[in-house]
Amino acid sequence: MGIALLATVAAFAGVLIGVFFEGAGRGTRIMVPFAGGLLMGIPVFGLFPELITQIGWAAGLLWSAAGYVMLLIINRYLFPVCPSCANDHGHESCPAALHGFTAPLVSAAVIHSALDGWSIVTAQWAAPMGVRLALPLAVALHKIPEGIALGAILRASTTSPGSAVGCCLLAEGATLAGGAAALGLAPYLKEMWLSYPLAIAGGVFLYLGFHAVHGEWKRRGAIPAFMPALTGVAGAALLQRGVQALLR
Repeated sequence: MGIALLATVAAFAGVLIGVFFEGAGRGTRIMVPFAGGLLMGIPVFGLFPELITQIGWAAGLLWSAAGYVMLLIINRYLFPVCPSCANDHGHESCPAALHGFTAPLVSAAVIHSALDGWSIVTAQWAAPMGVRLALPLAVALHKIPEGIALGAILRASTTSPGSAVGCCLLAEGATLAGGAAALGLAPYLKEMWLSYPLAIAGGVFLYLGFHAVHGEWKRRGAIPAFMPALTGVAGAALLQRGVQALLR
């Protein structure tokens, strides 16, 4: 639960910035594609090789695709799952009063945060050591701009900063609830069965990472999006391969 708590604290720190410091999101934009690259590198170089040895290529890819498609469907047909990644609204400034945004945005953020918590705890429980080391950095860097975006939007859609902070606490607190659910179920699952939620978690990380990079590409162009993202992917790969080499 330590990493889930770190994610919640990082997100809430971002929330406070987003609520009380107008325009602060512009200074964190490089973190979004970099964190996206880390989130993509973690499953590709850390989770998938482990899943292949445990449940095979077909099952690993199928369950990972299930996690990816689940978020794709939610994002496309229900609501944006990640405020810092959505490319249909300028989250950095949010100058307009966004009436009607509060309920759907908080609902979406609760689902997103619960899935984050589930995925984080599952990965920490069953993933190889390289993933466990890379995940805290990726999660923190992803959650801070997410919190800034969420805070800025909710400040523009609620009547006071206190209301915005309260809504954000509800939304980001779901990270701990999702983590607690995963932690409660993990002891009752055989080691092999943990591979299936771990594969779903890999798909969730891959979707969030790609979505973050794609949003920056649409918003700011290829170089500002892909250079930090490639750096993040390379960092995740080097960290996980380095840990593997040390443990041999």
